[in-house]
Amino acid sequence: MRPQYPNVLLGTSLPAHWGWETMPSSGHRLRDVEHHPLLTENDNYDSSSSSSSEADVADRVWFIRDGCGMICAVVTWLLVVYADFVVTFVMLLPSKDFWYSVVNGVVFNCLAVLALSSHLRTMLTDPGAVPKGNATKEYMESLQLKPGEVIYKCPKCCCIKPERAHHCSICKRCIRKMDHHCPWVNNCVGEKNQRFFVLFTMYIALASVHALVLCGLQFVACVRGQWTECSGFSPPVTVILLVFLCLEGLLFFTFTAVMFGTQIHSICNDETEIERLKSEKPTWERRLRWEGMKSVFGGPPSLLWMNPFVGFRFRRLQTRPRKGGPEFSV
Repeated sequence: MRPQYPNVLLGTSLPAHWGWETMPSSGHRLRDVEHHPLLTENDNYDSSSSSSSEADVADRVWFIRDGCGMICAVVTWLLVVYADFVVTFVMLLPSKDFWYSVVNGVVFNCLAVLALSSHLRTMLTDPGAVPKGNATKEYMESLQLKPGEVIYKCPKCCCIKPERAHHCSICKRCIRKMDHHCPWVNNCVGEKNQRFFVLFTMYIALASVHALVLCGLQFVACVRGQWTECSGFSPPVTVILLVFLCLEGLLFFTFTAVMFGTQIHSICNDETEIERLKSEKPTWERRLRWEGMKSVFGGPPSLLWMNPFVGFRFRRLQTRPRKGGPEFSV
């Protein structure tokens, strides 16, 4: 059994096969749990391309090329479009109450647009990926670490791992404050896109409740009218469409309401889902509840918290092929 050492090493150097690297220039130690040495200048890492990619990261769109995630994302959109079709063409347009149709149509479509916009922002926003392959001697020296300080390197993506970062096997990257990887948004939920994921779950839950209420009212109206002029479709087709919408609404509401509550609880406690499941003892100073909310949503409480378009700007198209990972940027 290999001996265990504390996180701070003083004075002595350890054998290389124990997975520690000594950097004489800075006096710190690097811990590599899978015994991979630091990258050298001859390894497959281009520091110049990394610095340029970090410089224009704000101008690129993040996207994960994962088959399961892309299918789940498309299915999510199709289900929302189906719900909008049933609400609009089966329940509202055939209604004789003009204002009932207009008000409910505007409300439901606004919720659907906000939900899909939040979904897109969650899927296309970099969740907080650590630059891949930055574990070079030059980068280590630029950190200006204190003598004896220990830093961690991810052996899978060859990066210096910040505190509270975790490696995602699907994104093939270390993600800052990674909460979990959600296939329904085809992305990790992390430091930079958690806000949009919370908005996505909230708007889907609200739209599901609205659809369920409209389905109940429609069933009552159809039964009272003996299914005459109930909708533009035949009674059997109308029943099938409404039943499927009810099932979809129940499933979506249950899932998104639970996820919304879990996310708000995690934000208020300043603890990600991974940290909670691993029962990790916090080594950081936890924020107070409102401080955590302001950190995720940005600024003091306001209606802007509910807006998924805040900070949106058109990004330039730039294809950047990457090696060793499923993600790409445009």
